Parts: sequence; structure tokens; C-alpha cells
Amino acid sequence: MTPEALAAHYGLEPIPKEGGLFRRTWAGPERPDGRPEGSAIVALLTARPGDYSALHRLPSDETWHFYLGDPLEMLLLSPDGTSRTVLLGPDVLGGQHVQFTVPAGTWMGARVAEDGAWSLFGCTMAPGFTYEGYEHGDGPRLAARYPAEAARITALSRP
Repeated sequence: MTPEALAAHYGLEPIPKEGGLFRRTWAGPERPDGRPEGSAIVALLTARPGDYSALHRLPSDETWHFYLGDPLEMLLLSPDGTSRTVLLGPDVLGGQHVQFTVPAGTWMGARVAEDGAWSLFGCTMAPGFTYEGYEHGDGPRLAARYPAEAARITALSRP
């Protein structure tokens, strides 16, 4: 199994702004506000340079699901000024998560964990994702707000 074979199998395409590859696999009925009731994607990141999920935040909780490959390291920056690192992966008894919910308004970014090659994962939201709700992170501003994480913020930022 290779990232290329998975991308072809799922028909994955580049994720605008954020990075990585994805395909929407489900969207629920449209709500009065124009958002779907819920949404789901399958996504792929590799350890190649520049392949990461750039810091962003969303107006609803988002649940990340680990499927295959190597662990995925997530940096979470909370509105209260604290930060946390979460590992999605198969070693649940060793502290990794197969499922993790990121609270609404939390800055999140992810990359394949050190010494890994690729991660296949999914994300679900209710109400569902829309590009209007996506807020792209500003690296310098986030680094100033969370100085202890400045190096990681810079590594997970795109203009």
C-alpha cells in the first residue's frame, strides 16, 4: 500500500489552502443557514516536505479519525492560550487516539509524526464543513499569542 495507490483509489484531490489530499465522502441535507447537517472527508498526508495540514480553525467541533499508516501529530492551540499535542494512531494503549474531537474555535494543524511516511485519516463535522467557516491561521500572529509553540506554529503555517 502506497500513498499514491490510496490517492488513486479514493480519488483524492489537493485541499485548498490547508494542504494534503482529500475527498468529501458525505454531506447531509442542507440546513436553513446553507450548511449541511453534517459532513465527512477522507484525507491523506505524507512526510514529504510541505505536506501538512496548515493551522486553521472551524466554527464547529471536528472529529478526526485515524485509519491507516503512521501516526499523525496534531498541534492544538486553545482559545484560553494553552496548547496541546495529540497523536492519532493505532497504539491506543500507548496514548494514541483512533478518534479525537477538536473543540470549535481551536487552532489545529497536523503532520505525519517523526519517522513516519504517511497517514490516512478522516474528519467529520456536524453541522457540516463549508469554506465560509474555515479560518486560515496567520503564523506570525499565532506565534506571538502562543510563544512556547512558535517553532511548531511556523512549521505548520502557510501564507
